[in-house]
Amino acid sequence: MAVLSILLSLLLTTTLFSLSHQQLPLDSSEQESLYQILHSLNPTIPWRTLFPDDLCLSAPHGVVCDYPTQLNQTPHIVQLSFGYVSDETPNPPCSSNATLHFHLFNSFPYLRKLFFYNCFNHAPLSLSPSFSFPSSLQELVFINNPSLISPLASLLQNLTSLRRVILIGNAFHGQLPSQIAAFLNLEELTLSRNNLSGEIPSSLGLLKQLKVLDLSGNKFEACLPDSLGNLSRLLKLDLSFNAFGCRIPESLRGLQSLEFLDLSFNRFDSFGVPLFLGEVPKLKEVYLNGNPLSGAIPEIWENMGGVERLGLSEMGLVGSIPVSMGVYLKNLSYLGLDNNKLDGPVPFGLLEYGGEINLENNNLSGRVRLSTRVGQKLKLKVGGNRGLCLENIMGCESGGDGLGQLKPCKKTDVPDAVVFSGASFLLCFDSLSLLVGLATLAAGVLVFTGF
Repeated sequence: MAVLSILLSLLLTTTLFSLSHQQLPLDSSEQESLYQILHSLNPTIPWRTLFPDDLCLSAPHGVVCDYPTQLNQTPHIVQLSFGYVSDETPNPPCSSNATLHFHLFNSFPYLRKLFFYNCFNHAPLSLSPSFSFPSSLQELVFINNPSLISPLASLLQNLTSLRRVILIGNAFHGQLPSQIAAFLNLEELTLSRNNLSGEIPSSLGLLKQLKVLDLSGNKFEACLPDSLGNLSRLLKLDLSFNAFGCRIPESLRGLQSLEFLDLSFNRFDSFGVPLFLGEVPKLKEVYLNGNPLSGAIPEIWENMGGVERLGLSEMGLVGSIPVSMGVYLKNLSYLGLDNNKLDGPVPFGLLEYGGEINLENNNLSGRVRLSTRVGQKLKLKVGGNRGLCLENIMGCESGGDGLGQLKPCKKTDVPDAVVFSGASFLLCFDSLSLLVGLATLAAGVLVFTGF
């Protein structure tokens, strides 16, 4: 059996060796164009000397060729990645004076992925209006290239095979072209931190395969089109830090797969927290911060138990914090309600599950009670609420920056019950105090009397 395995291994090795010697070399125009691109991105490295052979057999990290399935087929470059990311992704590094002649990419008719990271940071670089990348492209990524200045429409023209467009931290400008509706295979459109402006075309709602739409950090304005609610496969919608206005469209209830929603820091006006949020069952993160929505916090939380992070800061909210938030939002790791006009008490249920809660700069009042099993893992910020006091449970000192400025509550004649959890219960008392009385343990509640 061992001899058979050795023979099979030798046969496989011989076959692969034979195929490698029969494989045709990379097309000469592709090889030469790649040398020129590498030299323009970093002329300090002797690329031709370091990689003198067929670039499909020996090339820098980030250069990927297809592998012919039949003999006598010419290999082609299908992926190009430039810009050092990390030791795990050591793409060819770009120099400080990197430049590029984009017409060289016309030599790669089979190119499927193009990636640039932190390559163009100094001299302005723009695309010719007549230029277009190969129509074979499926993934186009430009990240942190602030001197790359070009209309978005010029970059995307004729690229109807695209599945992913990721343009982050560049200087692309202009409007989102309505022709983008022709990109029927598009699954991700991330255009954050550019100089884009104008309205979102209603034709965007035709992209039924879209799973990620991120237009954050631009200068988009006007109303959101109702057609966004047609993106039924959308998992992430991030429109934060723009100038969108009007009302948040009710049609967004159609985003039944949505897990992440960020509409923060726009100009959505006084229509309150959208009630349809309670009808989007898979939401995990919701951020509406910095929009003057005003109104009271609605009772929509019963069907939102999966929410883990909720940002409702700086919205002009009034009234009390619903008790139902503490009842149903049991998976919360972050809640932001700071810088509103909320009043009344802090629901004890909100403090039961730990995480981070920011209630600063409201008009809240009453007692802040922390159970001993939660106090050590809860980061609570309540400064700027003069009516709040900290209930000193069994003489324990308050900790954390958010509680340090709270005044202690006045002692009551009959102490409240202290909730605890098994062996994690911690009894704290001042070294000078004397505990007198009876301790009764029943049903998981420890009640001390006779202080």
